[in-house]
Amino acid sequence: MEKQRSASTFEMLCDIIDKFAPCMNDYLYAYDITNDAYYISKKALDRFALPSNLFHDVVEAHNVFVYADDIKILSEDLKKMLRGEKESHNIKYRWIGKNGQPIWINCKGCIYVLGEKKETFLLGCINEIGARQAADNVSNLLGEEAFKEQVQQLQEVDKKGYVLRIGIDDIKDINERFGIEYGDYILRVLADRMKEAAHPGQTVYRMLGDEFILLDAAGRTAEDAVAIYNGICRAIEAAIEKDHYKAVYTVSGGIVMSEDIKARDYGEMMKISQFALSQAKGNGKNQVYLFAEEDYRKFVRRRDILRAVRQSVAEDFKGFELYFQPIMRSKGGNLFAAETLLRFHMSEQEMVSPVEFIPVLEESGLIIPVGKWILKNALLMCKKCQSVKPDFKISINISYIQILKSQILEEIIHSIEETEVEPSSVITELTESGGVGNTVMIQELWDKLKEYGVYIALDDFGTGYSNLQNIGNMTPHIVKLDRSFTIKALQHDYENRLMLCIIQMVHSIGLKICVEGVETKEELDQILTLGPDFIQGFYYGKPCPQEEFFDRFIKD
Repeated sequence: MEKQRSASTFEMLCDIIDKFAPCMNDYLYAYDITNDAYYISKKALDRFALPSNLFHDVVEAHNVFVYADDIKILSEDLKKMLRGEKESHNIKYRWIGKNGQPIWINCKGCIYVLGEKKETFLLGCINEIGARQAADNVSNLLGEEAFKEQVQQLQEVDKKGYVLRIGIDDIKDINERFGIEYGDYILRVLADRMKEAAHPGQTVYRMLGDEFILLDAAGRTAEDAVAIYNGICRAIEAAIEKDHYKAVYTVSGGIVMSEDIKARDYGEMMKISQFALSQAKGNGKNQVYLFAEEDYRKFVRRRDILRAVRQSVAEDFKGFELYFQPIMRSKGGNLFAAETLLRFHMSEQEMVSPVEFIPVLEESGLIIPVGKWILKNALLMCKKCQSVKPDFKISINISYIQILKSQILEEIIHSIEETEVEPSSVITELTESGGVGNTVMIQELWDKLKEYGVYIALDDFGTGYSNLQNIGNMTPHIVKLDRSFTIKALQHDYENRLMLCIIQMVHSIGLKICVEGVETKEELDQILTLGPDFIQGFYYGKPCPQEEFFDRFIKD
């Protein structure tokens, strides 16, 4: 009879939970300590990896869905309650979500003794403390959770419109100069200006940090979004003036139209809206960008390449490969050197173009470890080739990132000494030098390399990166004329005469010149009349893997 009464009391508590659960965002629970039974709001099953919303053997069952690092703290707290040492429960720990990831919760509860037999219950509530807020008190706007609900509702009825995501440019500087409170004041200014700019059918939400979203559900156009953005900018300028220019700041905006959102879930929609805002900031800030699918595909492609090269570096450079292209002496057409060229296999089926992956390596800084790998393996190739052709030289491209951010001189010297090749067997080429060709750092590097005995080549001459001033300042051993310059010299008399003048000028100061991009016998014959020292191009050979190069150009 008493067992029946206890069961009915627990069932009554479960019924109360079922009635109140739909009215709450949190999760109510009842733990029948006497009969070792646990009941939680049914919606918890959609969020957490629970065996059921009703289960027994409660302490043991918690081991299944509580994050492993937090089981001890929970177990100790439960044991204290079971021993009657405490009458309340209030700890922060993690449960495992449906996706297998940990979710922070705050579990609160109190002990209640009910019935003649004094059955003991722990009744309480669980709320996610890592969840995003539904509203923001700084800007007095609804937050991301409310925005998410609205977007999902609009997608269900296929509403037209757009998302305008706005962020304050360089808010970090404002916070550092004037403090967080003034930064919050600026956030309120932007929120108010956005609310004032909003039309009927448009709602403004506060995202994380300094970002806000204006959601249009009235079918307005991209032109309307741009007009609203411009209006917000003018209102911000007026607010800055009213505040006597205490802080001067701008905002950037990213626009995503409903047709670009329709086929995407909420997470993807947030990614592309963030991408749109990032593009606006990357384009110079204080401007607006309209989402374009092609731009996003390029961004995703670049991101995938970055992920792939990072994994390759972590896996001992798996996927990277060195190719070699011959550099021939113009007199006699015999082998002088080989240029080392990096190749990358994203998979067994896909080789990525250097035009795609080299900028990713440089921007990410991964060119530094990859550059070390190139240097070591290129010199090993040099040593192998010199076992057959002792006067063979190897040419290695050096990125300006390596010069600026690594100990490249020490690395080159160390690799030369480690592989026991002569310094004069090594040619270093500076690529993508841009405006850094005249910096003191690069000048010192070239001087020390030449002093050590390494050859210096100025690459890409004629493309706009390299110029006559660089020849004078860097005094390289070799100047390489780019393929684009070669093509013009082959097709036009003016450029042909210009190339002749450059070659004569380079020779007059005791330097050598290499013409790149020679692809046919006719091109070779025409270029040879101008008197270059070296020729590089498809006519003599395309870049090829190490073994193929050795078999074709080194073996007698």
